Amino acid sequence: MSDGLHEILIGCSGWSYPDWAGPFYPEGMASGDFLGFYADRFNIVEVDSSFYRAPSPAMARGWRDKTPDHFRMALKVPRAITHEKMLRDCGAEVDAFIQSVAPLGKKAMVALLQLGYFNKGAFASLEAFLRVLDAFLELWPQRTLPLAVEIRNPRWVVPELTDVLRAHSASYTLTDQTWMPKPAEVMKKIDPLTGPFCLIRLLGDREGMEKITTTWDKTVVDRTEDLESVAGLIENLASSVPVLVFVNNHYGGHSPETARQLRGFLKLPEPSVPERPRTTLFD
Repeated sequence: MSDGLHEILIGCSGWSYPDWAGPFYPEGMASGDFLGFYADRFNIVEVDSSFYRAPSPAMARGWRDKTPDHFRMALKVPRAITHEKMLRDCGAEVDAFIQSVAPLGKKAMVALLQLGYFNKGAFASLEAFLRVLDAFLELWPQRTLPLAVEIRNPRWVVPELTDVLRAHSASYTLTDQTWMPKPAEVMKKIDPLTGPFCLIRLLGDREGMEKITTTWDKTVVDRTEDLESVAGLIENLASSVPVLVFVNNHYGGHSPETARQLRGFLKLPEPSVPERPRTTLFD
């Protein structure tokens, strides 16, 4: 990797996959030990479970205590905010979420606002959506927990959107998924650097992948060419801001292997895995 670049953190979308036992986790490892094992091999993870329900303080403390000091997390904002209330009148929900992840301290690096497609029944126009988004971002405690925003309507990938994000220092999220323009295409249309860092999510084709496999123990789609292109894009972005990259199982079939492959293209060093006493491996 070239000198002078900002930090690049690469990880997976989640860690608690039983299918990873064998190819990634040691056979017989208790699921409660998965996160600590993962955190010795990757320095960041995307927390998917918080989309369905904010973690309890005890759960957040457990994540904190099982991971090394340098480890970081990107936590999805609960769907009660993004999909049920659609960013409207949710100050209480935002406060509750922020409090729920507070025990993580500095390990909570960013919250991910993964929005829905939002048809005209939800918002009559882009302008109507941007008014609601602007009010929501005004409410969000950006200094406490930086926010990244993922749009899932391709027609809304326009400068008017990034102007609103930039006004609140919220980070735009680049996604590689079927119905959205590829990150390289997005960068030709808008400047995606709107906040303190850039998020990239390699999500893939969920429906297409699940026609091939529904187990996530090996790579089933060769993404070598795509990953080489993504690596170049990451280096370009990292010349300006830190870049956080998350790989989903649906991208290639087994996200730890895909993430390692991408790390290799970027010439990022493999982590030094500390020696740890056995925990519940053979309990």
